[in-house]
Amino acid sequence: MRAGSPAARRPGRLAEVVARLGGVPRSALRSVRPHDARLPRPSARMRRIALALLVLLLVTGGVYRFWLRDSSLVSVEHVTVTGVTTKDANRVRAALAATARTMTTLHVRRDRLDQAVAGFPVVRALQVTTDFPHGMKIQVIERVPAAMAVTDSGRVPVAADGTVLQGLPTPGPLPTVRARGGLKGQRLSDPLALAGARVAGTAPPALRRRLDEVHRDGERGLVATMHDGPDLVFGGASRLREKWIAAARVLADQDAQGATYVDLRVPGRPAVGGLAFQSVAPPETEQAPVLPGDGATTATPESGPATGAPVDPATAPLTGEAPATATPPATSTPPAAQTPATTAPAAPSVPVPGAAGGAAEAPAP
Repeated sequence: MRAGSPAARRPGRLAEVVARLGGVPRSALRSVRPHDARLPRPSARMRRIALALLVLLLVTGGVYRFWLRDSSLVSVEHVTVTGVTTKDANRVRAALAATARTMTTLHVRRDRLDQAVAGFPVVRALQVTTDFPHGMKIQVIERVPAAMAVTDSGRVPVAADGTVLQGLPTPGPLPTVRARGGLKGQRLSDPLALAGARVAGTAPPALRRRLDEVHRDGERGLVATMHDGPDLVFGGASRLREKWIAAARVLADQDAQGATYVDLRVPGRPAVGGLAFQSVAPPETEQAPVLPGDGATTATPESGPATGAPVDPATAPLTGEAPATATPPATSTPPAAQTPATTAPAAPSVPVPGAAGGAAEAPAP
């Protein structure tokens, strides 16, 4: 490319335009010259070194992939299987050990191990670790019975994901779920039964033993009934862990004792219903106030029954019956000169009409 071509002068023109916009004098642009932006070519020695490294990397990768990782130098010889507790434990260990010995510690085929225990529903997952050069450890994670599915053909334990655990012993009483439509293979086919199994499977072990049944109850959705406890309203099968935490907190609260249900549809704000309200009876000595001028006299413990006229304490009836009429005393004694009732002499009685045709005696003034 020639120096006087338009392409060669383009960088200089661009710099001049930028300088004009920025207020740079034209004299300062004389030092700006087009420059070659091409990178320097590597030397022949550097090219030879890079080529040698590339060849070495390809050879090493090929040896590892096509020979070393499947070589008997790193074959699996010692297999340890843990975590199996069911009656099929020996069969599960034998299947896993036989499959693991066909592998090496550098090439573990997880799909083959999963296929080896596919016929055992109790196996939920496998955790595999290798011990170079000849060891392998396999931990079996089992499915735990979460509920008892009641079908047309009988009762079978199921896991939280709906897997049927036929023949697996149950650790204790399990809540029941109603399964319609029977079973399809090794899983529940009823969506409602699957949701009930999930509710029971996520329950804490202490609360799961207290559950009787998980069913659907109209608009309330999924409801777990408890023996010796309230009903737990879950609504849907989402956020089950948060709902069980809220249920445990409410059941541990002494103020919630006696509730008939706990609504957990909003886990952050559980609602408790069915608590009985206790009414406090007013004291017996408390009487309604009497307004002045109403023409009535209210009875008090000191004044005796209301008769429409004031009653002297000394003339109160002794028989416990309300007199029909009361005669005011002829004379009144000042309070300071009154004699205690315990030392007063017996006063003559005045006949007063009483019940059953008889007469009740009241002390005379």
